Amino acid sequence: MTDRSIYLDYAASTPVDGRVWERMREVSELTCANPSSTHAAGRLAQEIIATSTGQLAALLNARADRLVMTSGATESDNLAIAGGARYRAHRGRHLVSMRTEHKAVTDVFEILAKEGFDVTWVDPAANGVLDPAVFEAALRDDTQLASIMFVNNETGVVQDIEALGAICRERNILMHVDAAQAVGKVHIDLATLPVDLMSITAHKFYGPKGVGALYIADRPGCHVEPILYGGGQQRRIRPGTMSTEMIAALGMTASIAAERIDDDLAHLRSMRKALWDGIAGIDGLTLNGDPDGFPGILNVSVAGVEGESLLLALEPLLVATGSACNSKTREPSYVLRALGRSDAEAQSAIRFSFGRATTLDEVEFAAARYRDAVARLRALAPGAAA
Repeated sequence: MTDRSIYLDYAASTPVDGRVWERMREVSELTCANPSSTHAAGRLAQEIIATSTGQLAALLNARADRLVMTSGATESDNLAIAGGARYRAHRGRHLVSMRTEHKAVTDVFEILAKEGFDVTWVDPAANGVLDPAVFEAALRDDTQLASIMFVNNETGVVQDIEALGAICRERNILMHVDAAQAVGKVHIDLATLPVDLMSITAHKFYGPKGVGALYIADRPGCHVEPILYGGGQQRRIRPGTMSTEMIAALGMTASIAAERIDDDLAHLRSMRKALWDGIAGIDGLTLNGDPDGFPGILNVSVAGVEGESLLLALEPLLVATGSACNSKTREPSYVLRALGRSDAEAQSAIRFSFGRATTLDEVEFAAARYRDAVARLRALAPGAAA
């Protein structure tokens, strides 16, 4: 294999499926009208949005009228957490989440804490999995909202959302799930899963950046206050002109994913196994996360090597030292630190993430390049602490 770039950063973003691009082009040619307009072209845009929302609803086995279109997971997380907490503030001001959540979640809780909310941060086990008993013990009589990620963006750890959500349902606590890394990649049935609020984004499963959704369950007390204000679109929960093209793209992305999930998962499992088999023998290697986590992500640390130097030595592999939103900082991953990793271990971490187009040749090349890079860097710094 040549030294061409090999993309192994699918957890950060995925290439847009060609059929999605084609759907966007088709819709843009059908109508440029504002879907809020009542004339024929506006009504056509409304019909396209309804069809596309239905495609996403079908993927999740949810009612289409429970989906609010947004610009992506960050907006959905903000709307769900801030909007849900403020809506129920008269009932209580206690909130629960994890330190391993995405910044789009943890930062919102920090803002709410400044508004007078009381936030409890629960800790996972060393493998990143949250024990439902630990979660339940953190809840109080005044707890109104909890937020737990479905699939962790750095480690691929999968939480037991069914068990955690059931605990919340018993106590009438809103359960929010950041499912940016899960929707379109694992099976989700919102008709049975006890989730009240779920954040979705298209660009993590072969759709474009800039479009997503928030699922809001239809049950008493499950509502969010808006964080944007303007027109009356989407029941005033998320006002603003709806992007017909982008919502059509999300719908097509969901429709394709519904047909491919099982095949995609099988492919990802084989890619992850091949990479792990190729590097597991390296002395001082540590798997970050749960071996039974989402197969599209493999995060490893290695003793005696610094992450930024390793990242450069791995070129032409396109991988990450942490989540895409935090990989530009030199600070060690707060997610890995929450799992008990030392600063040195966290700073040496590399996240490999796989996708539909990843090939076995690419993974085998990546394993060989990783082995070689670790050996070369250790040879340059033989006195580095193990």
